[in-house]
Amino acid sequence: MKFSKGILNFVKFRRYCTHQEVQRKILQTDGLIDNRTCIPEPDHNVDFLCNPANRDAIFENIKKRRSKGDIDRVLELKDKPGSEHLLTHELSRIPNCTHPDVLKLDKEPNILKVSGEAPTFNFTPMEFENFAVKMKLLKTDGLGPVSGQKSYVFLGDLAELEDALVNYSLVKLRKHGFNLVTVPDILPTKVIERCGLIVDGNRTLVYELDPCYGDDYSLSGTAEMSLAFKMMNTTLDVDKLPLKLAAVSRCYRAESSSLAQERGIYRVHYFTKVEMFICSEQNNSEEIFDNLRAIQEDLFSDLGLHYKVLDMPPHELGAPAYRKIDIEGWMAARQLFGELSSCSNCTDFQSRRLNIKYKTKDGKLHYVHTLNGTACALPRMLIALCETNQLRNGTIAIPEKLQPFMKGKTVIYKQPIPNMKLNKHKQKFD
Repeated sequence: MKFSKGILNFVKFRRYCTHQEVQRKILQTDGLIDNRTCIPEPDHNVDFLCNPANRDAIFENIKKRRSKGDIDRVLELKDKPGSEHLLTHELSRIPNCTHPDVLKLDKEPNILKVSGEAPTFNFTPMEFENFAVKMKLLKTDGLGPVSGQKSYVFLGDLAELEDALVNYSLVKLRKHGFNLVTVPDILPTKVIERCGLIVDGNRTLVYELDPCYGDDYSLSGTAEMSLAFKMMNTTLDVDKLPLKLAAVSRCYRAESSSLAQERGIYRVHYFTKVEMFICSEQNNSEEIFDNLRAIQEDLFSDLGLHYKVLDMPPHELGAPAYRKIDIEGWMAARQLFGELSSCSNCTDFQSRRLNIKYKTKDGKLHYVHTLNGTACALPRMLIALCETNQLRNGTIAIPEKLQPFMKGKTVIYKQPIPNMKLNKHKQKFD
């Protein structure tokens, strides 16, 4: 293959790039692949991060967030010849800055609001999994040979209720100007990393595909990553902002927990989620962040849920987040609040790593601020909803707002579904 002069200079300058990255750059320059498919080099804010005057502030931020970042290592490498690759790696481990109000928090979140009241019963409420299995709405046992541990199957009206929640959420989001996008569940692992999730180490939350499939791909943990990937290498006109996108996707997370309150299907390896993703101007992302929270509250209030809104402390923030607010819903049988959703303002953390910009009226280019928020995460929403609306006779009252999406049904009864039996599989040995 004939190398252009530009490519030879590129190879000289970026000797630390992998062979695959160089090959992609060659193909891009020769017009053989679309620029939008090339994952760009991250543009870290080196003016801030590599300034020794900011060392103490960055160090304290890393400490409060319990991050693996090492600002001293960054400062050590910044002027060291031939250390570009190591410097880029260390810069990628530094978390986003933190909102000043969040930095004031210690270990506990700040309760911003409590909405509604806990439901009262004239009987002892059952946990979701117990009555759902009894009513033949849910199957969790014996699924290991089919889909692994922490798996579940929704049956009959419960599957319809899940679908109703998705459609209810999408109707709400469209009224708020969100455009629906279909996203892939398989992404380049590098995109997941650029979005701020650590993918190296002995244990991560990421399911990686076997290398035999070619490039380095993984299962997406949230549609946020796919939507950010969609916007990669994009420059938007300022009058197109804020750009609001929504997606329904499966989310795959290699999470584990031994906490009693996270038993059952509270924490599973895959689930369906409706996600919101916004690209905004830099100077109004905090206002949009407040709007995201208001949308989430509207979704939960209309379903009659008792919930509280929490401003999360620094150590609860993922690397991309400047600020994160969680909403926890009341789970009546468990007698506790469980996380239903979160929303985050990631400022320019992700856009710098994926080259997402906007052009102002005077032609200047700036990185967008990206924000994300959960509109509806299943099955946790089903736990809170069904435990809140269970009736004395063991049935479940369907909230009024969901009835139009359930063909007018008002109550969920025991399902006329035959018992499911899985064939036992005996491993054969040679």
